Amino acid sequence: MTLAQQIQTTAPTTSDRQECDIIFPPGDLYSDEPRLESDLHRKQIDLLIRLLEWLWRDRQDFYVSGNLTIYFSPNHNKSEDFRGPDFFVVLNTERKPRKSWVVWEEDGKYPNVIVELLSSSTAATDKGLKKQIYAETFRTIDYFWFDPYNLEFAGFHFVDGTYQPLEPNSQGWLWSQQLELFLGIHNSQLRFFTPDGKLVATPEELLARYRDRFGELPED
Repeated sequence: MTLAQQIQTTAPTTSDRQECDIIFPPGDLYSDEPRLESDLHRKQIDLLIRLLEWLWRDRQDFYVSGNLTIYFSPNHNKSEDFRGPDFFVVLNTERKPRKSWVVWEEDGKYPNVIVELLSSSTAATDKGLKKQIYAETFRTIDYFWFDPYNLEFAGFHFVDGTYQPLEPNSQGWLWSQQLELFLGIHNSQLRFFTPDGKLVATPEELLARYRDRFGELPED
């Protein structure tokens, strides 16, 4: 056998190289980051965050996020006791970016407001186990859930150690005592409304209103 034939015989084939180069993850690989259910869920989370950041753009005393892990282990252990609410707000804290919310590194603060977005795979947990954790451990004052598909919407206020259902107003909105805002459904999305009943608009919506009323913006 020539040297060329020996090299050709012993060299790994394309299939062999692919098998050698690819490192397969273990089957029990676990991520503590919550997963998004659909585009509707993602858009709803983004919308709530954008709206509150825009409305409170001059404030520096809150933190708002979504689909982010909250670690709350009494043992200060990130491998146990964590949850990832779809949307949450912490008041009286520093407004800055975070990789996660670690309760023992944040003066023991838990979210003041939580919104969970229901789906067929999470509804039972959101209405059961998570609601129990948010009441008994987090003691989150205002808890809401919303289904972006069938528009099921409910809210609860923490009173004397338990959640009491919030009663909707004539528009079907629910009052958040912590945010001092109403939450309600508008165009099949969960939105914020001011105490006097005005929709909290996005910058894009405000611009569209201006154009409808006055035409194009003046040039600089």
